[in-house]
Amino acid sequence: MKFSPYELLDRRREGDSWSLEELEAFLEAWMAAEIGDEQMAAFLMATAIHGMKPEEAMGLTQSMIASGESWNLRDEFDFLADKHSTGGVGDKVSIILAPWLASCGVKVAMLSGRGLGHTGGTLDKLESIPGFRAGLDRAEIIACVEAAGCAIATSTAAIAPADRRMYALRDVTGTVRSIPLITASIMSKKLAMGASALLLDVKFGRGAFMRDLEESRQLARSLIRAAEGSGTAVEAIVSDMSVPLGRAIGNALEIVECVETLRGGGPDDLYELTREQAARLMVMSGEWSIEPARARLDDAIRSGAALDSMRKWIEAQEGDARFIDDPGRLERAARVEEVRAGESGWVSGIDPLELGLIGVEIGAGRKRQSDPVDHAAGIVIHRRYGDEVERGDVLAELHLPQNVDVNAVSRRLAAAWTISEERPPERNLIRAIES
Repeated sequence: MKFSPYELLDRRREGDSWSLEELEAFLEAWMAAEIGDEQMAAFLMATAIHGMKPEEAMGLTQSMIASGESWNLRDEFDFLADKHSTGGVGDKVSIILAPWLASCGVKVAMLSGRGLGHTGGTLDKLESIPGFRAGLDRAEIIACVEAAGCAIATSTAAIAPADRRMYALRDVTGTVRSIPLITASIMSKKLAMGASALLLDVKFGRGAFMRDLEESRQLARSLIRAAEGSGTAVEAIVSDMSVPLGRAIGNALEIVECVETLRGGGPDDLYELTREQAARLMVMSGEWSIEPARARLDDAIRSGAALDSMRKWIEAQEGDARFIDDPGRLERAARVEEVRAGESGWVSGIDPLELGLIGVEIGAGRKRQSDPVDHAAGIVIHRRYGDEVERGDVLAELHLPQNVDVNAVSRRLAAAWTISEERPPERNLIRAIES
């Protein structure tokens, strides 16, 4: 298709829609270096300002899928589940959900990413396990799922390569928070992998990309629409990220919390959210209704089957699963410092964004994609939302490298807690389900 980039961009600036053919031609020309990054940046900014019609977002998603390989892994199994979170602080749900579902006979495969900014990455957490190998190709993912019932791997350069280049431009042009661009970025990778069913956890609140509930619901609906006709069934849970999820923030610390949860001893909010996501995927398989699915998941925890499934999965991806019974095999921080409450009352707020940023500051996350992470660094929360505290009680532990100003970080961490005279209302963790 012959086209004029200037004419297309002029129309986009005015808020006009492009056809699927025009989107495909523009993206192909950019990937072939026939048009430059400055023209793609202009497209991204105009899209962030004007938005897109649903059919355009679908078209952009399809064009980004077409820039690479389509694996269609559902062709290899009777049913294959996938899951994606839009990101949050302390969100380690995928690492619990995959072996938990596998222990119930539901196969799972996910392509996940590393963290950037205040939200942690699933692969950073998994790579704190000695020997764990995340770089799997299509055949290796299939083999891992056949052997252990689940696999979590890094997205390869062959899957939606246009997204990788486009995200780098979005990051430097202030166009990350755009619903159609987020939609195409997430769904191009997920649909290219091609599971039978995909469950999305779309988060909102202070620790999420989307701060507003209604905005998150709009994103959930956009993500679902982008999958129409793809062969992958999609549902979305909209969940609250106004406080951190669970107790642990930081890679090895979160892996330990995953093991505790699969033993049945993890935090209530983490158990609840993971269980509901897993149950929804079991229902999407067509083999379960919701209450029997929840009961089956609970049985897998009580019997130890879920933890056994985790051990089998970690070994299938070449990790040293002995850490499950001996957490000391994971990296440990050089120092652990307690942060204490300066007053008595009730915990009515914990700022997840601030805790995520502190995690980055002490090495648990990265400011740039090329930054290394300290797998041992992080935060363990002792007093959570709704807890009563006395002056001097431990609010949290800081797990730190030696080169951090512990006094400055401790003051900053303590200030992230809001202590009130009255007990706060109970949290409603799951706010909506979109399908």
